[in-house]
Amino acid sequence: MPVPAKPVAAARAALPAPAGAPTLTLADTPTRAQPARGSEQAPAPQADAYGPRLALAVPASTRLAYQVTAFTKGKTTEGSSELLWRHDGHEYEVMLQVSAPSMPVRTQISSGAITADGLAPKRFSDRSRGEQATHFDRDGGRVVFSSNAPEQLLMAGTQDRLSVMMQIAALVGGDPAKFGPGSTIAIPTATTRDAQEWLFAVDGDESLTLPAAGAPVSIATLKLTRHPRRDFDQRIELWLARGMAYVPVRVRLTNANGDWTDQQWLGTDTRR
Repeated sequence: MPVPAKPVAAARAALPAPAGAPTLTLADTPTRAQPARGSEQAPAPQADAYGPRLALAVPASTRLAYQVTAFTKGKTTEGSSELLWRHDGHEYEVMLQVSAPSMPVRTQISSGAITADGLAPKRFSDRSRGEQATHFDRDGGRVVFSSNAPEQLLMAGTQDRLSVMMQIAALVGGDPAKFGPGSTIAIPTATTRDAQEWLFAVDGDESLTLPAAGAPVSIATLKLTRHPRRDFDQRIELWLARGMAYVPVRVRLTNANGDWTDQQWLGTDTRR
């Protein structure tokens, strides 16, 4: 793994590229998904969780700061969050930390390998008042939960609830033309209690005005929505920045009881 990035001011902004500029505004180009370390070449193309094999472009290592607004138990509070994404082309780690008044600090971490199919998580943890973890046993072909929930079959392409955002960014970045309005991305996704197929509907282009640092900024995004399929499923809305390698610049989570959390991009730091 690369050396952790040094602490930075949360509001250090990298403004989106002007019209006509190259799509990517991160420090360096995305990494094309490749075989795990030790493999001589990528496996032959075959059908997988996304249909015929797609090109993937894994975003460069970066740190994203967000403004957080949360509605819980009839009250609205504001806070902040930070998404730290880093990789060396073979292994990755992504960490999301959310902090808001009257709520415990919540930290989620996903780590694993980068393969020809994109991200392959090995462990996911979710900590607030306590920690729960999900382990991806690839040799045994199973997903194991520290919560003592029944283990489940490890399906091809399975992500966790944090890595799934970066996997979608890599999928869309690899071939944006394939993900037009009305298309759907199906990804098996594990939480800390179960694993099931998550369906993300591509809603289409949307221009967002985000707080950024110092002044609001307009950013061109592609919006996707995971619609609930079960009574207690979370509705997940993702806005991926076209000018920033499709990293998420807004994430809105809505619970079945109506509580919600909205994270909006403040700034980017591409230093390792």
